[in-house]
Amino acid sequence: MSRIGRMPVKVPEGVTIQVEAGGILVSGGKWRLRTPLPPGITARVEGNEVHISRDQETKQKKALHGLVRALLANSVRGVTEGFKRELDIVGIGYRAQLADRKLQMTLGYSHPVEFDIPEGIEIRVDKQTHLVVSGADRQLVGQVAANIRRLRAPEPYKGKGIRYSDETVRRKAGKVGKTAAA
Repeated sequence: MSRIGRMPVKVPEGVTIQVEAGGILVSGGKWRLRTPLPPGITARVEGNEVHISRDQETKQKKALHGLVRALLANSVRGVTEGFKRELDIVGIGYRAQLADRKLQMTLGYSHPVEFDIPEGIEIRVDKQTHLVVSGADRQLVGQVAANIRRLRAPEPYKGKGIRYSDETVRRKAGKVGKTAAA
C-alpha cells in the first residue's frame, strides 16, 4: 500500500469535508477548495479523519492514491492556514504597486507591466520591492508567483530582476579586460 496514501488526513476544527461524486469539497473560513477524485480512488470520513483507498493494485492507482491524499492534505492546510510565496524586486527603478485587482510594475522596459491578479489570490506589496503572494490553493499560489517572476527573471551579471526571497542567484564575472601582449 502507498505509504503516503494510507496515512489519514486530520481534519481540524472549523473545516468541513464533503465527499461528492468525482471530488472532495473542503471548506473552512472564507475559502472553499475542491480536490478531484479519480476513478478507482475513494474517500471516507471517519470522525475527524479522512481515509483514502484504492480498488486496484496497479502502478497507476498506487501513484494516484498518494497523490490524492497529498492534494487533500494541501487543501485542508490551505483553508486553515493558507499558503504564501514571497518575491523580491531587485534593480534601480524597479518597483511595484497595486491598483484594484492589477499589479503594476516598472521593470526596466519602455512601458509599465500590468499583471491581472486571479480570483483566490491576494498580493501584498511591501516597500514597493517586496511582494507576498498568498491564497488557499497551493498550486495556484506557486503558479502566480512563477508567472510574476517570469516577467523579469533575475539575470546573472548584476542580479537585477524578480526573484523568490529564498532564492540565491548565481552571479557571473563580467568582461575581463585585455592583458598586455608579450
